[in-house]
Amino acid sequence: MSKSKPSLPKGTRDFGPEISAKRNYVIDVIKRNFRKYGFNQLETPAMENLATLTGKYGDEGDQLLFKILNSGDFLSNTTAMDFEAGSKKMTSKIAEKGLRYDLTVPFARYVVMHQNEIAFPFKRYQIQPVWRADRPQKGRYREFYQCDADIIGSRSVWNEVELTMLIQDVFGDLGLEECTIKINHREVLFALARFVGLGGKEISFCAELDKLDKIGDNKVSENLLALGADEKGLSQVLSLVTVKIKDQSDDHVQQLKDTLNDESASGAITEVTECLTKVRDLRPGNFPGVQFDLSLARGLSYYTGIIFEVVPPASVQMGSICGGGRYDDLTGIFGLSDISGVGISFGLDRIYDVLEELDQFPAEISQPLQVLLVHQSSGLDNANFHHSQEIVIELRGKNINAELYPDEVKIQKQFKYADKINVPYVVVIGDEERESKLYSLKNMRSGEQQKLALNELIKSLQG
Repeated sequence: MSKSKPSLPKGTRDFGPEISAKRNYVIDVIKRNFRKYGFNQLETPAMENLATLTGKYGDEGDQLLFKILNSGDFLSNTTAMDFEAGSKKMTSKIAEKGLRYDLTVPFARYVVMHQNEIAFPFKRYQIQPVWRADRPQKGRYREFYQCDADIIGSRSVWNEVELTMLIQDVFGDLGLEECTIKINHREVLFALARFVGLGGKEISFCAELDKLDKIGDNKVSENLLALGADEKGLSQVLSLVTVKIKDQSDDHVQQLKDTLNDESASGAITEVTECLTKVRDLRPGNFPGVQFDLSLARGLSYYTGIIFEVVPPASVQMGSICGGGRYDDLTGIFGLSDISGVGISFGLDRIYDVLEELDQFPAEISQPLQVLLVHQSSGLDNANFHHSQEIVIELRGKNINAELYPDEVKIQKQFKYADKINVPYVVVIGDEERESKLYSLKNMRSGEQQKLALNELIKSLQG
């Protein structure tokens, strides 16, 4: 019987040593900045009860949840009537758990369960994988990592200001200063919906507006008219959403307030422009791409206030690489009311793809090994090999990433291995080196070679 070739589920990937090193570089930059802003680490299980997950992401999000079949005979509690009732009825009988869709809802569940142990406002960061039963394509995977930072238990706009500056710091450290940080407010979006006659259909309006970059103005307009939008009002709104407001002094601020003539929208516009102005006052000239973008309409239904999205430089064809927003009562669905929070999520996989496409990863991060010890044959007593073992222990004791070639083979084969793993330095230990205690250090990039005592060798590799 022929054996099938091994494969991976679509939308998932293996990460070899080089890719893993680059991903860890991004994670380290994000984690360092999270800690700098006072966030503490949290982890939650990969699976949650479906009751925790369903109904939190809108109808489309519910369709993308990965459900986990109950253990054992999962059909034992079903009947023919359940089959006839369709998939939704069946799912509740055969699957009680699901893989987490994001990190925010599990975080809200955690806060409710541990509310008596938490000091509010509570700042947490979380870096873990999530799963979505989406159609795989460039920049969109079924298993991917999110890197979240949330502040819960405070309504202050200072939190949005801090998160904006945190975004700046992360992408600045990654060399992606040309990213654009878009900010909007759900109350402004809802007012736009009411303005075009779609009161009561605000979520559907936002979902269509969110497609502007994907399907264009004409198709979005067609879809909104089909929902019942007023044609004249819609024309005004679509012209408004092209405006990018920079701060409170922007002339478009008052124009927007006057056009909408909506009290809740007016307050929301002031909130966003105050955030933008504060960021610009504290960091003049930093990140010219920070803007109030009326076309931003993130799809998740739990946002209630300011929303964020970051897109990469225009030279890269990629969707958002960071996003988030304010949620005023997400914990209320779990029984803890009136606890406001705001958070952002960095998309590790997309950030990796952007850095790779722009060739902006530092060269040294893909090779954590600093030096390889190779040894010449010394006969039956293996003296050079044994001496190399002592030296590699010394180097590691000085926090030098060192490897010893493990087999007694010809020196040429050991050097071929060094070339293949692209190690920057090789130490050669033969009879002469062992007896003189002067070790040959070869720079594999330049070919330069020098003889050094052990303390000099250590200093050279540490420098």
